Amino acid sequence: MAGVVLENLSWKKLIILGVFLLILMISFFLIGGYVAPNPSNVVTVLATRCYDRGSKLNRSKWFVPRGPQKCEELNNLSPTDEVIVNNSITEKQVVFSFWIPGPREGAERRMSPLFQSMLGVLQLDIEHSAKVPLTENAVLQLDVGMAVRNEEDTDWMPLAKSVEDRNLQCKLDKPKEEGYLYDCELLQLFELGSVAHHFYLVNIRLPVNFVKGYNVGIGRVVDMHIHVIHQNGGFTIVWMTMKCVMFVMVLSVLIWFWRRIMQLGRPPNLLERTLFALGVVMSILNCPIELLQLGLNIPFMLLLNDIRQGAFYAMLMSFWVIFAGEHIMDQTERNRLSMYWKHLSAIIFGSICLFVFDMCERGIQLKNPFFSIWVTNAGTKLALAFIILAGIAAGCYFLFLCYMIFCVMKTINSKKASLPSMSQLRRRYYLGIMYRFRFLMLATLVCAAFTVVFFIISQLNEGEWRWGDHELSLEYTSGFFTGVYGMWNVYVCGLLSLYAPSHKTVVDMDSTDGSTEENVQLTQLPTTPSETSALQALTSKAAQD
Repeated sequence: MAGVVLENLSWKKLIILGVFLLILMISFFLIGGYVAPNPSNVVTVLATRCYDRGSKLNRSKWFVPRGPQKCEELNNLSPTDEVIVNNSITEKQVVFSFWIPGPREGAERRMSPLFQSMLGVLQLDIEHSAKVPLTENAVLQLDVGMAVRNEEDTDWMPLAKSVEDRNLQCKLDKPKEEGYLYDCELLQLFELGSVAHHFYLVNIRLPVNFVKGYNVGIGRVVDMHIHVIHQNGGFTIVWMTMKCVMFVMVLSVLIWFWRRIMQLGRPPNLLERTLFALGVVMSILNCPIELLQLGLNIPFMLLLNDIRQGAFYAMLMSFWVIFAGEHIMDQTERNRLSMYWKHLSAIIFGSICLFVFDMCERGIQLKNPFFSIWVTNAGTKLALAFIILAGIAAGCYFLFLCYMIFCVMKTINSKKASLPSMSQLRRRYYLGIMYRFRFLMLATLVCAAFTVVFFIISQLNEGEWRWGDHELSLEYTSGFFTGVYGMWNVYVCGLLSLYAPSHKTVVDMDSTDGSTEENVQLTQLPTTPSETSALQALTSKAAQD
């Protein structure tokens, strides 16, 4: 039995490989920290209050805040405004218009496909007024529409229209005097999975219906702001470059690994098949299909990326369970996927829950970008409970993995009792294997810890603004974002390289022709086709004894 590269590679080559992978992983953190800008950017756009002179609600007309088609603007919505007093303007004739993005330093800016996706968050300025009170738990109904235009176009093309309800959660910190603004929580307005156009136009009306209770008790809305969150173009360039490089690298190592497996005179065992599957899923995650967005409008790209990352999480967690379990079980239980059905069932169930939750929001947003699961109290509680439970489940999984790795370490340490009876060369060989495998287990634990932290932080940042954070601070840094991604790739490449079958020439242990620990034949240990390494053979023998 020749074993795997991890066991038969010389210490010099092993150290060189380890240093190379470590430098590669550190470079990912440095690229994110010193080269790439922040992953996301927040742009705030103030509404232009447009006047619709029509006596009836015309939802097919678009009101543009600037340019040749600029609408008739209302200076303010105060009851003393001359236009409002003289013309008796109703709430249906007031249109809050947003041109995204807004101008900067007198120059017109435009959106770019490099922004990848766009999230719009609505902030209301509601004045306290004794004549127009704001009731507790008021429901805001938005008659909202979105249109798009490119730089070479002259007309706006409708993208989506909808009537949406949002729950108002406001409080008045200052004394209740006329003119003071309520402190209101932010409201999700829209989410787009692709930024394929240069300009976006959003029109919002707040029609009142006293019979049905629409927009009754919402106070005096005097202004609106949209906070637009999108991925930085500079970060996208760095991110896509990393994905292209790692896609080629991981795919090359994966092909080399599988060719080594196919050269064996036995079918692949469970650990080898699972490691190959992990490499395939990692390659799918690395595949830079986002580059297609630079020339095509792919609105489902955000959902597709969520599915790819969810599949990687599921495969990575499944691999860790099998990887640790294969070094705990005895020979009679090895190489059987059915032995892990409890662990894998829990992972699959959690992955299905993640998929259903994602489809309930981003799946529906493919047709209606203004839809949100957070619009009702029940939906908000469900979404918050899901995020909290996901974080708790990730923490519990990490603790369980720590327990499994502890059992593996305990199993390996128990095998030291059989080493003194071996020859000096054989004892040194197995001690070297044990030290290498311990280091690999510790690396697995570190990778798992960073993955769990990254998962929890990503969930918290995704829902941060929904909990009323007016600053919309994006706390995670580019270095952590790119570093964790690089760590996944380095970890998978390292495993594929170290667990590939070794091609070393096998000689007899007791030969006197200068054999070393690189070319040792384990003639005293029985092996089966399911065993990958000499360490598994030693573990199986001790377990049977």
